[in-house]
Parts: sequence; C-alpha cells; structure tokens
Amino acid sequence: MSSYASAGVDIDAGNKTVDLIKSKVAETHNSSVLTGLGSFGALFDLKEIVNNYDEPVLVQSIDGVGTKLIIAEMAQSFYGVGQDIVNHSINDILVMGAKPLTFLDYVANEKLKPEIVAEMVSGMADACKESGMALVGGETAEMPGTYLPGQHDIAGTITGVVEKSKIITGEKISEGDIIIGIASNGLHTNGYSLARKIFFSDNDFKVESKFEELGEENLGEALLKPHLSYSKIIHKILDSGIKINGMSHITGGGFYENLVRVLPDNLSIEIQSDSWEIPPIFKLIEKLGKEDEREMFRVFNMGIGLCIMVPESIATHTLKMINNESGHKAYLIGYVKSGAREVDIN
Repeated sequence: MSSYASAGVDIDAGNKTVDLIKSKVAETHNSSVLTGLGSFGALFDLKEIVNNYDEPVLVQSIDGVGTKLIIAEMAQSFYGVGQDIVNHSINDILVMGAKPLTFLDYVANEKLKPEIVAEMVSGMADACKESGMALVGGETAEMPGTYLPGQHDIAGTITGVVEKSKIITGEKISEGDIIIGIASNGLHTNGYSLARKIFFSDNDFKVESKFEELGEENLGEALLKPHLSYSKIIHKILDSGIKINGMSHITGGGFYENLVRVLPDNLSIEIQSDSWEIPPIFKLIEKLGKEDEREMFRVFNMGIGLCIMVPESIATHTLKMINNESGHKAYLIGYVKSGAREVDIN
C-alpha cells in the first residue's frame, strides 16, 4: 500500500521540525504577535504601530538567499543563511527609511531534515531578535522531484513601517552630495553564481581549500560570512535628525545597477574605488577568474554593503557617527554630479 512517506514526504519529520524551532521563534515575539507557530495565518496587532505614527506606511519586500545555499550545502553549515535572508530583507526596506516589523519565511527541500531546518530558522530568529522584528511564521515544504537530493531553498517576506513624510526615495539627492559607503563583510548574498563557477567549476577547489589571501579562513568560511544588517545605525542617524537624501543596498547588480535605482534623471555618481580597502575574497575572485574591474563592480558589492547620500556639509559628521557608534566601518567613497543617471568608478 502506498503512503505519503513512500512518495517521499515525511509528515512526522515536519512535526519534529516544528518542535525544534517553536521555542526559538517564540523568542522573537512581542505583544503585537497574536498567534504562535502552527496557525493557518499570522496575526499581528497594528494598534501600537498606528498610535506611534501620524501616517504609517507599510513597506514590504520578498527575496531569497540564492545560490549561496549550494555552498552552505557543501560546507553543511546553515545557520548563516538563515541570518542572510533576514538581514538582506531588512536592508532592502531600510533604504526607504522603514523599520522592520515582521518576517515570514519559506524553507523548501527535497527531503526534510529537521536539524538542518532548525539550524536555518535559528539563524533567522537570532537576526530577527537582533533587529527587534518578529518571526511570525512561515512554511516548510518537502518536495521530492522539484529539488535535487540535498538541495534547499529559502525565501522570506518582510514587512516594515515608515512615517509617510519620512519615506526616502532618492528624489532629494542633489549635485554635490557625498556618498558614504558602509563596509560589508564579504559577498553577502550576491554574485555566488560567478563565485561558484570560478572556484568549483573552472577550478576544483573545495570549501576546505586554503589560500594565502584569506589568512586563517578556509574558502567556505570566507564565502559563508552572513549578510550584515545596517538597520540600527541608520535609524540612529535618522532619529538624531540627520537628513539622508538617498540610500542604496549594494546587492545583485553591484554598484552600477543599485546606485542608479535612487538617482534623479539629471544626476550621476562618481565612485573612487581607492577610498576603501577591497576585501581579499574579491581580489581572489578577480585573480582566479581573470575578471575585469567593471565586471567585478557590476556583480559584487566589493566590500561596501550600503551607500548613503548626504549633503556635503554633514558628511564628515555622519561618517564619524557610523565609525564611532555602530561597530561598522564606513568611508567617504564618492559624490553626486550632474549627468544622465550613470555610475563612474575610478
């Protein structure tokens, strides 16, 4: 007699997964969360939000971790990719001035392994807790035939809130604005298809491979550093009264694609690539792949995870605030000039 288990779907494994993660998820909940894990839908009370804003606007985004998951599978290390999906999503709404409220996750695989899913969700929960956001629920899917053996997928939907009058769109960016770049700690979640091709297809390296450029880290450790969140310091800046004219999360598409997304039609950006130290992992990719510099800046963040555009008169003060009060490292990396929505990197 056939059963769901014989078809490749283990309901008991799903139940075990819930048991492993429910207490961790509950740690992220606040008084606005009205349902626990296992409900058909997540209930979130907006009363407190409405009371704290004159004109609250919800900001939402959805994304995935991408092919970084393949390297996580090679290394059998999944906690960091849980952090990745949350922090990436936080930064995507952060650039519009939003504070994160809730996160919904989706984890799928060919065969459900409760311990691996629990490791991923632990990373998500810790990242949510760090940013004061509730992990309100999600979905775990076991789909043999859709995914290859050992393969996983993670996606997530974030909801945040911003005061309507304080939405940051980039329309206030002006000629002469200074661009402050806040450091990443590696690739974050973009460029992994090219990185995997160079390291594991064109060359037969392993996640355990060591390189002089990487020091004590092996290749897997360098590639799996979790995505940083910039939410705390950016909101500290905004709450202090500093006006940020625009922000760009340097993700897929690198500098060229992400900076122009917030630029007015009559402006361009000049980036001075010698104004910060490019991390060794990018130099290694460039050397092994024989990549030209433009391609590197079009694919990767090159060591800068977030760019903010501020008037020249407050740029130095803002820079000092980031470097002295955040744990992040920031640099003056460029400026806004007249032009036709282009990015020049010198």
